[in-house]
Amino acid sequence: MNSNVNADPAELAKFSDLAHRWWDPESEFRPLHQINPLRLEWIDRLAGLAGKRVVDIGCGGGILSDSMARKGAKVTGIDLSAKALRVAQLHALEAGTSNVSYQEISAEAMAQEHPGEFDVVTCMEMLEHVPDPGSVVRACSTLVKPGGWVFLSTLNRNPKAFLFAILGAEYVLQLLPKGTHEYAKFIRPSELAAHCRSADLAVEQTRGMQYNPLTRRYWLDEDTSVNYLFATRRS
Repeated sequence: MNSNVNADPAELAKFSDLAHRWWDPESEFRPLHQINPLRLEWIDRLAGLAGKRVVDIGCGGGILSDSMARKGAKVTGIDLSAKALRVAQLHALEAGTSNVSYQEISAEAMAQEHPGEFDVVTCMEMLEHVPDPGSVVRACSTLVKPGGWVFLSTLNRNPKAFLFAILGAEYVLQLLPKGTHEYAKFIRPSELAAHCRSADLAVEQTRGMQYNPLTRRYWLDEDTSVNYLFATRRS
């Protein structure tokens, strides 16, 4: 891989090895299938996806991309995992989702080629997997039209997040494969907000995502201590 690309080869290899399981709702990606309706409803309520042009950065196998397209958006999903993108393309063909396409390209390269072309940009559960999350946030800002929405989600960096997201989710509950996350790459909300400010993105709303292991239910609330989401707009 080009050393100038803002990606960790080990992270790409990790998700590429699991690519064939993206659309199995009982696989390692079960949490993504379970939280996707929450993410989709939140994004749609704020941005109104129908008729909008959307780019989904770090789309993986296309779980969010496909669902946004089904809401009436014209979606381009981008990722650097060729295997995951092939799975996403195959699923779109099988499901008959016509208004979604996929491209193997980095966020930064996409921003150079298509500045200001999108109404909505999403980058979910991806920032904690790249060497320079600030560079991705700047690319998001470049891609979106003035007044457009950029949605981001990641993991907070504190002892509770380590306990819940790594020890709990990966080792105790086994919701995720061991080694999915690296604690040092978690991002505090204050740090993400600083990246947004420097990229001319105003934070409009923050939400936290919670999970009850007994009921296996996820929900959004005000607690951003572990998983959290930002809704931002380009000035």
